[in-house]
Amino acid sequence: MVLETPDGRVVGIEVKAGATIRTDDLSGLRALQRITGDRFVAGYILYTGAQTLPFGPRLRAVPIEALWRCEP
Repeated sequence: MVLETPDGRVVGIEVKAGATIRTDDLSGLRALQRITGDRFVAGYILYTGAQTLPFGPRLRAVPIEALWRCEP
């Protein structure tokens, strides 16, 4: 999914069914980052794992359960 704000900023979101994420899994988000340049705000992979994992500037893998889990 690609979200774009009225002023042109872009966020990419991918959903994976697996519990592990490899660097290769971010190829689509990295391509979006290259194409959009400075307009790219962040890229997220939602996955079934348990940890938030950084994959470089503005790229993260986030547990899908974070969508319904509230933490202060």
